[in-house]
Amino acid sequence: MYKRTEFQSGARPEPGPGAEPHPLPEPKPIGFHGPWEYELRFPRDPRGPGITRTTLRAVLGAHGLGVLADRAELLASEVTTNAVRYAAGPAVVRLRWLHPVLRVSVLDDCAGLPVCPAAGPPDVPGAEAERGRGLLILDLLADSWGDGPPEDTPPVGAVGKSVWFELVLGEEPPPAGVPALAA
Repeated sequence: MYKRTEFQSGARPEPGPGAEPHPLPEPKPIGFHGPWEYELRFPRDPRGPGITRTTLRAVLGAHGLGVLADRAELLASEVTTNAVRYAAGPAVVRLRWLHPVLRVSVLDDCAGLPVCPAAGPPDVPGAEAERGRGLLILDLLADSWGDGPPEDTPPVGAVGKSVWFELVLGEEPPPAGVPALAA
């Protein structure tokens, strides 16, 4: 409830008794070169990779990194699908931006590290393997990737692993008129 008062342009009326205080001002968007991190936790559910792709595209678009979205989506889909297929519990996807590198990490509770089939021509048995082709895709499309013990804390229990990939932005930031974060 506000008291009925006259005020000049730009001035706010004083709140009356029992009224909510003025909300805090909105934070300024993080600049293009500023570091950021997002985390998504999803259950062992076949919809998890699709939700991850949608979230990843939205975050990258909002930060002016849409140019990385197609590769990031494909690679994240491969890694999160493996987490759903082989882990017993939930998975965590972390997106980290340290200009000019985007790192996407997927943590799960499965301690077994992925095994990459032998890279080579299509007639090599490794290339025809039923499993592991996603890691060949990581080799082809990621600027770097790796796996190992979980970064920080595994999603469940004391075991687990992290599979990560990095994409390096090879161009300049968006023009000054383009906001770093879209609403």
